[in-house]
Amino acid sequence: LSSFDIEKGELLYPQSRPLYIPLERNSTTTMFTRFSASAGRVAARSLATRSVVVPNMARSLSTVGDAATISDALKFSGYSDIDFTIKESAPVYDAVQKFAAYNIGCLVVTDEAGNMTGIVSERDYISKIALLGRTSKETPVKEISTQGANIVTAVVDETVDSCMAKMMAKGIRHLPIVDNDKTVVGMISIKDLVATVVKEKEDTIKVLSDFALGKGGHYGSE
Repeated sequence: LSSFDIEKGELLYPQSRPLYIPLERNSTTTMFTRFSASAGRVAARSLATRSVVVPNMARSLSTVGDAATISDALKFSGYSDIDFTIKESAPVYDAVQKFAAYNIGCLVVTDEAGNMTGIVSERDYISKIALLGRTSKETPVKEISTQGANIVTAVVDETVDSCMAKMMAKGIRHLPIVDNDKTVVGMISIKDLVATVVKEKEDTIKVLSDFALGKGGHYGSE
């Protein structure tokens, strides 16, 4: 595939051949915009006057596809502004009240010192209380919560794809977010991850559209 000299604004291929300018290339997809020879000359001169250095196009485009992380997903989390913890000694009834009050489906279970000891969800209530005929007001949260090695967590800089893979592998819908000291700093649901992916795709489409339409000298500029 022939190319052109951006700094000189000159085409380096026979004038009768079409020019293909790569807009994005990654491991899964490749997109190209096709220009005629005359359109290619215009694009070359236009790009030569901009601040972007096209030989670094691959590097610049790689920033468009930077993987979204949990820090991005937390912006969509409905757990950000609420107390999503409950003491392990509290009755299950208290957990159910929080589920209903905050319209959520999972809580982090803690000990008296505030350390995470487990996770309790609506599914736990249904399968371990309602179906077994137990009383939620007399059963402590600790008895129905998921504990120990069965707890699946994520860290703030972990990618959304990685967290989705964890959820799919374990058949779960929520992940507690911990810092380097294993302290819980947040909670995300599968809905938060989906919202993050959708936003990421929308941003990518806008950046590529802006570039294709010649808006600004760098990706995503107006």
